[in-house]
Amino acid sequence: MCMVIFAPLFAIFAFATCGGYSGGLRLSVDCANKTESDLSIDIAFAYPFRLYQVNFDVPTCEGKRREKLSLIGDFSSSAEFFVTIAVFAFLYSLAATVVYIFFQNKYRENNRGPLIDFIVTVVFSFLWLVGSSGWAKGLSDVKVATDPDEVLLLMSACKQQSNKCMPVRSPVMSSLNTSVVFGFLNFILWAGNIWFVFKETGWHSSGTRHPQDTMEKQSGGFNQGGYNQDSYGPTGGYNQQGSSFGQQTNYGQVDEFGQQQQSSPTSFANQI
Repeated sequence: MCMVIFAPLFAIFAFATCGGYSGGLRLSVDCANKTESDLSIDIAFAYPFRLYQVNFDVPTCEGKRREKLSLIGDFSSSAEFFVTIAVFAFLYSLAATVVYIFFQNKYRENNRGPLIDFIVTVVFSFLWLVGSSGWAKGLSDVKVATDPDEVLLLMSACKQQSNKCMPVRSPVMSSLNTSVVFGFLNFILWAGNIWFVFKETGWHSSGTRHPQDTMEKQSGGFNQGGYNQDSYGPTGGYNQQGSSFGQQTNYGQVDEFGQQQQSSPTSFANQI
């Protein structure tokens, strides 16, 4: 039940906080010649964080000439991989919820549904771990590449001591930090659900029944062969032997020691 409720919700938070991000920073370049200064240089960037495509113009403090620069780095691979996992996990969670509620009998038919669900859960758990770890490293690199102090080092005007370069505003990364947190929460959620999905498969049930069946077969073998079929028991052997010697025949009887007593036919005794 927790998987049905929280998996789609956590997946939404993961790809929304990362895929919907847009931020920026502001720099200030105060040249020795005040007319050449630019105190509000805005640099905007967004998902998927191909920072090398983010261009901006800054003054050179050498007349009216300006230089065109760009940020450094391309972190789209880790960000897009993370968002792709979140989107597919969200879609699968919705589909699984529909199957659990409306197609429960079809889900358990031939044990195919639980088996597929188990394999997909293991795969998504692994992908969430890899994607979240990769995006955490990518986010760390994005923070470095968009640090205003690092960007100021790219400007030629800031290399001259007569000019004053200062950061005005740093980018807000709180939503990106949240995306990493939800990424690892999704991993914990999917990894914890592996056991519950495994219990629905036939592997778990067959593994628990096998030792019980073995013990029952062993106990049945002792009951049938150990005592009931013993021909030398205290009651079986002598009773059967006594019954064989105690039977009456047409010509005599046996005594208690098993010896046959002779007796004449009835017709002969009457003649005498």
